[in-house]
Amino acid sequence: MAIVPGNATLVIVSGMSGSGKSVALKTFEDLGYYCVDNLPAELLPQFVRSATGDGATSAKLAVGIDVRNSHSDLSNLPAWLSAVGEMGLDPRLIYFESRDEVLLKRYADTRRRHPLSNLGLALADAIALERQVLKPMRQLADIVLDTSDLNVHQMRRRVITEFGLGDDSTVSLLFESFAYRRGVPADADFVFDARCLPNPHWDPVLRPLSGRDAAVAEHLDAQPEADAYATEVTRFLDTWLPRMRADSTRSYITVAFGCTGGRHRSVYLAERLAAHAREHGWDEVAVHHRELD
Repeated sequence: MAIVPGNATLVIVSGMSGSGKSVALKTFEDLGYYCVDNLPAELLPQFVRSATGDGATSAKLAVGIDVRNSHSDLSNLPAWLSAVGEMGLDPRLIYFESRDEVLLKRYADTRRRHPLSNLGLALADAIALERQVLKPMRQLADIVLDTSDLNVHQMRRRVITEFGLGDDSTVSLLFESFAYRRGVPADADFVFDARCLPNPHWDPVLRPLSGRDAAVAEHLDAQPEADAYATEVTRFLDTWLPRMRADSTRSYITVAFGCTGGRHRSVYLAERLAAHAREHGWDEVAVHHRELD
């Protein structure tokens, strides 16, 4: 059996539907993990061999395994975890859960369908059945996180800063976009106001897009004010972020960009500065767009 590299990492994300598993996987992806959601549990060893093969010297993997698997697959998970362990890798299972009343409210707010709704169950009954089916997963978990009182941003922060999945000396850098009309993020270390820049919202072609889209980025790149703004902010952060990283008491730094609607200018700047940080030696860089995510 193939042996994976010694510095490979495998995180398994499981838990109740609506408790934040998708948020966690997206955060791991932002942190450089290769992520697969809803992987059939029986394919876990094969996935690890494939993702760490071909002479790979390192790998960071995150896999979502939950109630969408067959119940028999979930009961056999310990055997497949053992198979992964025999390859020289120590998987960690993070289990997300929330109180029933919170899950009911989240489903009501988003109008999402519960994965067990195809059984013809009422939502409360589907949640109760899911909790029963996932008991073996919860018992196997290395970390159980109750997200009942956390918002999306706080969930991301917990994944980034509190699971100890990397070097203890690592400082995580989070770039966040937001709309001023909904308030400034309370935990931002730096806040930059982008409302002085040309607003793509007034272009009918760009209005339905966001700062993640190439067309918006190219439009703002071509605006002298936007390019000058981004250049000066980059220079400022290049000067002061390393000094903050040198403070060993910090585990994360948040840089926030705000604009009117939180869709174009602030998103563009967060993405641009995050890309710059990754290119200049920051290992753990995440992006959160409050009005989009």
